[in-house]
Amino acid sequence: MDIIMPEMDGYELCGKLKEDPLTSHIPVIFVTAVSEIMDENRGFALGAVDYITKPFHPPMVKARVKLHLNLKRKQELLEKFAFIDALTEIPNRRQFDSVLEQEWNRAIRSSYPISLILADIDHFKLYNDTYGHGKGDDCLHNVAQAMSRSLRRSSDFVARYGGEEFAVVLPDTDAFHAIETANNLLASIDRMAIPHESSPVADCVTVSMGVSTMVPDTENCANVKNLIEDADKKLYEAKSSGRHVVIGY
Repeated sequence: MDIIMPEMDGYELCGKLKEDPLTSHIPVIFVTAVSEIMDENRGFALGAVDYITKPFHPPMVKARVKLHLNLKRKQELLEKFAFIDALTEIPNRRQFDSVLEQEWNRAIRSSYPISLILADIDHFKLYNDTYGHGKGDDCLHNVAQAMSRSLRRSSDFVARYGGEEFAVVLPDTDAFHAIETANNLLASIDRMAIPHESSPVADCVTVSMGVSTMVPDTENCANVKNLIEDADKKLYEAKSSGRHVVIGY
């Protein structure tokens, strides 16, 4: 964009673009005449990525635009992979923490329930000892993808929580439907029938799940930590009761 424009100059327009979430990530290149007084620091502080001086040559402009588009694509890839677990190709713990906090705050504003499922692959260490870590990585990937495919709503969210544990965030979901979802996830993993000859639970890979549901509000003392702790407690109960089950309520 040009710096000198009627009604609104380029600096002001750039500032408005950067304030709007829909346009804030668009690279902005200023065009200005050498004779015009430029405040490059101001432009860069507002978020501009480059300056081009008049008179300019179209091939040079195209080359600069191509450069900044390539840089933008690489930046987007880096941002994407920063929130994706490389092994399972689903969101990682960092993304989980962010999404859960956002959904908890949204639940407070809307006064609707939020549910959390914590899942753990049963006797995964025995699986690695029997088949090797390469097969163990394949197992983690397959379980993660099965869980991701089984979620029915676009708002439902699954992430690798750590090691062989996974977490599922279910916005606007009561306890009954959360447990129903957990059982569907468990069944989807059962259907894969990944052999696990060393498991004392079954002859294929199984999971245990703990489900917690809360309706947060500003008056009670419940917080995100309480939701996680309760789901973790239910997961422990599931593992203590023989594994390959869903424990909630």
